[in-house]
Amino acid sequence: MQKSPHMPKDWVIAPPWPGRDELAGVLGISPVVAHVLHNRGVADLATARSFLRPQFTELCPPESMPGAIAAARRIQEAIRGGEKIVIYGDYDVDGIAGVAILWHCLRLAGGQPQFYIPHRLEEGYGVNPQAVETLAAEGARLIITVDCGITAVPAAEAARRCGVQMIVTDHHAPHRDETGRLILPEAMIVHPSVPGGDGQTYPNPDLSGAGVAFKLAWAVAQLVSESRKVGPAFRDFLVEATSLAALGIIADVVPLKGENRIIACHGLRGLANSRLAGVQALIQASGLTGSKLSGYDIGFKLAPRLNAIGRMGHARLAVDLLTRASPEEAVQIAAHLDQQNRARQALERKIAAQAREMVVAEGQDRDTVRAIVLASEEWHAGVVGIVASRLVEEFGRPAVLIALDPASGVGQGSGRSIRHFPLHTAFARCAEHLLSFGGHDAAAGLKVEAGRVGDFRAAFQELAGRQLTAADLRPKLHIDDVAGLEQLDERLVADLSKLEPFGAGNPSPLLATDWLELVGEPRAVGAAASHLQLTLGNGRLRCRGVAFGKAKLRQELLDHRRCRVAFRPVLNQWNGRRGVEMQIEDFQFPHP
Repeated sequence: MQKSPHMPKDWVIAPPWPGRDELAGVLGISPVVAHVLHNRGVADLATARSFLRPQFTELCPPESMPGAIAAARRIQEAIRGGEKIVIYGDYDVDGIAGVAILWHCLRLAGGQPQFYIPHRLEEGYGVNPQAVETLAAEGARLIITVDCGITAVPAAEAARRCGVQMIVTDHHAPHRDETGRLILPEAMIVHPSVPGGDGQTYPNPDLSGAGVAFKLAWAVAQLVSESRKVGPAFRDFLVEATSLAALGIIADVVPLKGENRIIACHGLRGLANSRLAGVQALIQASGLTGSKLSGYDIGFKLAPRLNAIGRMGHARLAVDLLTRASPEEAVQIAAHLDQQNRARQALERKIAAQAREMVVAEGQDRDTVRAIVLASEEWHAGVVGIVASRLVEEFGRPAVLIALDPASGVGQGSGRSIRHFPLHTAFARCAEHLLSFGGHDAAAGLKVEAGRVGDFRAAFQELAGRQLTAADLRPKLHIDDVAGLEQLDERLVADLSKLEPFGAGNPSPLLATDWLELVGEPRAVGAAASHLQLTLGNGRLRCRGVAFGKAKLRQELLDHRRCRVAFRPVLNQWNGRRGVEMQIEDFQFPHP
């Protein structure tokens, strides 16, 4: 019997919530949307109103961020004393946006800051002591890290030896010793999950690197303004800076709840009208001029272009775009980023194909192997993280890809994980085989000697084998509600859009149908005939749907002619026709 092309997923459908109709009535929204809010942990009226209409006044004040006020005072002192200040940022979108926020802020405060972005391939992630020593020799007296530095103990020691003050602003997980005690660099630390000297913790431990930089910039603005209420110039700057912070927050896939949601919502609204020439050039290069921007636009159009230059070349060009570029220069840089993004996409496809073949050839797709670790001298270190994400989606298990440099004998790796397997913790337990590591539970990076890759693979897969079950590896689809065809109207689509932006912690709502009948013949559509277009009905009502990339299921759909679908309702307008259709994510077919 021929194997079905459909890989079944476990549908996890949220149970009915009795309070949905009451909340929907008070808020004037669809009961389906009220149910989605409940699934996101938003069940009371006040929290729901805040979620639907986030306000700047609900942001945590900068003084609640441990270390922010002390760091702002040191920055103000350095500006007044004419000290050379260098902002040292990471090369991803979160770091780039955070550097731009602090650069603009310090310029407005009267400083002349410079910035330094390490080269991904030559220096790797984080603050390296050699760069600190070079910056010190060039006259730097204050180095402010952005989106990095919390594990940079040797770099902080190098700074101290050189007479340089270091301020670390970061959000990544700090290292701990065998007793669980934090191992922190000797520096002023501004970090949402590292308590201050008084034991103070921040209400939002999930703030991104750009978000932390925004809070420090806010603290500087208050000091310079000599008031909690900042002056007009700083007020305009902070509003503009929310757009940069939104880029980092959405691109870094931190949970879009609470304060993160407030910044992301307001930042998205202001992004299209940004006064920064670089932002406008980036929007134009992404084909988004005149559009209402969404979280999807940042995650899949703007952010990849900013990230591409750091993956394929040097990210300082992206910082130039968001800081000092003239309108003419911005257009040129944005065009170059677009070109680099196309090159990155081609390289990603090539490496992904090689990686998939290696997984199967090496038996790392077997049921007994709960994690994937691959290495190659042919791979580009700037792209392996993206490919690792693809492997996690395809094989349902943690994946680490390592690009080996034959000249140095060292590999740079990047990993992505699944629920119940925090990657940073896993790397820490395999640290004896690594030169360095850092990151988050879902995504992390490492350096390893080529000769130790086998040892690391064995230790990592052994750990995954102990912690993950076969059920953990089976792909799951979390569904918010079951909706009938009679509920699929324009009001529902409009109400669901009020939950934007979507991302981590607030995924795009997914609904499921009851059993429906296939009406007519499904068609393979698209340039490569890879998408499936169909109509489903329940005897009284019909609804059109499209399943992207699922044309291979056409015959199975014809064989069964009955199915349930997991879908997102979308408003489609084409040739004067307007109606709600289903964007289908998955199918369930009757058991034989």
